[in-house]
Amino acid sequence: MLTSQDRVVLREEQAGHMNNNLRYALAAAQLTTTDVAAALAVDPKTVSRWLSGRTPYPRHRHAVADLLSLDEADLWPEITPRHQALADGIQAIYPHRWAVPQTAWRNLFNGARQEIGILAYSALFLAEDSAVLHILTERAAAGVKVRILLGDPEGPEVATRGTDEGIGAEVMAARVKNALTLYRPLLDAQDTEIRLHHTVLYNSIYRADDQLLVNTHAYGTPAANAPVMHLTHTDDQGPAATYLTSFNRIWTTARPHTK
Repeated sequence: MLTSQDRVVLREEQAGHMNNNLRYALAAAQLTTTDVAAALAVDPKTVSRWLSGRTPYPRHRHAVADLLSLDEADLWPEITPRHQALADGIQAIYPHRWAVPQTAWRNLFNGARQEIGILAYSALFLAEDSAVLHILTERAAAGVKVRILLGDPEGPEVATRGTDEGIGAEVMAARVKNALTLYRPLLDAQDTEIRLHHTVLYNSIYRADDQLLVNTHAYGTPAANAPVMHLTHTDDQGPAATYLTSFNRIWTTARPHTK
């Protein structure tokens, strides 16, 4: 049964104001709002407000980050600027996919003027984001080419990935099928195509023109917990070019998916 505090958090989540970075980190650490409140000597309602999007005082941010063995920027990326060029074409590195702000995904695709590309096994986290789906639909209607590559749910590669992540082959296949259902309306656009691949992925690629978010894969680690690189395609010798070549090679070998 939901408490009044839980209902407040739920309403905020439905309104889209949740701090998902903090929420996922607490879930991964198996900590409740009560646990955090006790550790920091604050009211549980205060922790709920942080989950609802309110930014804590610096001393509390530091304490929460220390409790979770994370950097403050992992939990509140807007506080510590991280979008500085680390090397030629490398704009930022996020420690986990869940640490990438939702606005970063939406801004990535919303900024596309020529082409959007998605390469993953399921990319279900994007398909379940109604704002991202709206942006993809809007960009496609504006003439942006949209190419989506997902793993074939009947293929051994998807089954193996599910086993490696510890969620099981059937669960991974179901995630792909759910994503296909959610992405299906995009096929109404003239220059949008979905293909299914039989590739062992070493990374997932999310592209909007010359901007890429590359989610590395690590054995036994869910993609949401693996690092993400923000790359800019500057020339044919840069790191982004390597991933774009990979995307295109997989595209040519994948089979079209229709409604």
